[in-house]
Amino acid sequence: MTSTRIEDEQARLPVAVGVVGKNEIQLGRQQLGLDESLVNIPGLFFQNRNNFAQDLRISIRGFGSRANFGIRGIRMLVDGIPQTLPDGQSSVDAIDLGSTRRIEVIRGPFSSVYGTASGGVINISTEEGPEIPFVSGRANVGSYGFAQGQVKAGGQTENLNYLLNGSGTTLDGYRNHSGYRSKLLNSKFRYDLNDSSDLTVVLNAVDSPEADDPGALTKSEVMNDRKQAAPRNLLFDAGEEVEQQTIGLAYNKEFGANHALMLRNYYTNRDFKNKLPFDINSNGQGGSVELDRFFAGGGGNYTYSGNMFGKANRLVLGFDIDAQRDHRKRFANNEGILGVKTTDQDEDVTSYGIYFQNALEITENVNLTIGARYDDVEYDVDDNTGGNGSGNTSFNEVSPIVGVVWSVNPAANLYGNIARSFDPPTTTEFANPTGASGFNSGLESQTATNYEIGVKGLLPGQARYEIALFHIDVEDELVQFELAGSGQSFFENAGSSTHKGLEAALTIELLPGLTSTLTYTYSDFTFDTFRDRSGNNFDGNKIPGVPDNEFHIELSYQHPTGFYASWDLLHADSFYADNANTVKSDAYNVANLRTGFIRSWNQWEISPFIGINNMFDDEYFDNIRLNASFGRYFEPAPKRNYYGGISVRYNFE
Repeated sequence: MTSTRIEDEQARLPVAVGVVGKNEIQLGRQQLGLDESLVNIPGLFFQNRNNFAQDLRISIRGFGSRANFGIRGIRMLVDGIPQTLPDGQSSVDAIDLGSTRRIEVIRGPFSSVYGTASGGVINISTEEGPEIPFVSGRANVGSYGFAQGQVKAGGQTENLNYLLNGSGTTLDGYRNHSGYRSKLLNSKFRYDLNDSSDLTVVLNAVDSPEADDPGALTKSEVMNDRKQAAPRNLLFDAGEEVEQQTIGLAYNKEFGANHALMLRNYYTNRDFKNKLPFDINSNGQGGSVELDRFFAGGGGNYTYSGNMFGKANRLVLGFDIDAQRDHRKRFANNEGILGVKTTDQDEDVTSYGIYFQNALEITENVNLTIGARYDDVEYDVDDNTGGNGSGNTSFNEVSPIVGVVWSVNPAANLYGNIARSFDPPTTTEFANPTGASGFNSGLESQTATNYEIGVKGLLPGQARYEIALFHIDVEDELVQFELAGSGQSFFENAGSSTHKGLEAALTIELLPGLTSTLTYTYSDFTFDTFRDRSGNNFDGNKIPGVPDNEFHIELSYQHPTGFYASWDLLHADSFYADNANTVKSDAYNVANLRTGFIRSWNQWEISPFIGINNMFDDEYFDNIRLNASFGRYFEPAPKRNYYGGISVRYNFE
């Protein structure tokens, strides 16, 4: 595990972590979203897989469940390059699953050494080129107009390691007005400068000219026609367009056997256009958004691996500096056509962070980890319309962590940790519900204190297990709501809330080649004190957006001849859709099957595959829009659907 800043075996870390490898991510997968491969990790809940205008919504221990779009409260990195903005918002449209080799997930605020992230960290590593150069192609087609093509090549030439992957995806979608088109290029080059240092360059570009938003429906509209789009979303052509380019650099240097230095730098340019389902809302804001964004940053860390007081010790010291420069314009949405300009402002966010983390081997079986991070996040808005929306604000906080693990034996590694984190509002969460421009001055940052104990280990018979119990006290939790007639989401703070839960996972080899993985998540998330801006009292209510119980089982089989098959079933309880606990989603059970084989001869490798999603044809909701106005909570998920394709690879001698 490298995501904890200090490398160690997964079982010897005082925190809940999960790992998936290349086969779980790529082999026979449709490769539409991260949820396909991460569903085997407890504590995670996914919504919104099929609405690409809203992005996949991931929550960890309840954090991120109320993001109005994108991923919130979770830090995301790809090859060390942040996919999370300085204001805490993450997006997944530039993540290339076709070249991803490993994903590590830290659950809970122990991840605070990465910055503002109460939910955790998702750390993605892409492939490197093998010693023998290769070129491969992959074609994949399926239901609802799905088509995907991919070309990949990589290898090693003297000191240069390289891998390039390009892909294109089109999808008409299950519902009306839910089409999606995207082209993605990802490449990584590592040059070994000498025996002790290397430089890695990552180049990534995405062009998504279409991501339609079918919107949410009322319960009666779902009963009438679950495939229809919300009428206003059709009328105003709701959806988004994205272009993004990133260059990232990482330099690694080892000084002898005990010292190492890493420096990173990245630059990203993003052009974003979004049409919302209204012309001009009750706050005077136009329904067409244009955003020119440039964000860049750098950081580094120094690692010492040696002895302290005669005991094995590992220390990391680091810093991060990230800057986000947005030029946001809004126009009236005249039924899909750009109208009069209503907003023109520059939004700047700059974050500074310094941290340390130290792991000391107190005895042969007991490790102690301590750390802390200081973050300062500064916001500045300049209103270019001549109004009174200009202003600035800032948040800063120290986030300490302490954890201990007692490795009794390989079958029982007992651990516990206490960690604190904070999440300031994003620029979109700062939107003012009063209709005034500038910041919502009443919004505070959210803080969380996490208490966790657990056990994990290896059992006889090729079995691996983990159990985690957590209790998180949250102050000023950021809560989403909609104003009738506004057509958009706003945020307010709950006084205090509690997140309690249990996460368990078991992987066992039942027979040679046949593996079963079972995960279970219990979530008890409640508002302790919360009186909303309208004076409603929600003390003691369930926090909406996350089911109490979630269960997943997967059976995977791989035969030495190259045949493989995997079947999985996800059960999610019903959960509330609003703070008042008056609207509830339905529980659902979704099963999927994928199978194929890999056959090699000489320098060629061929791998056909097929898959069935929602094989029992369950009617469920792909997304629930929380605290929605006019009863429009529900986004129906696709019914039974199919995909299939073939991958061909040639290895050069």
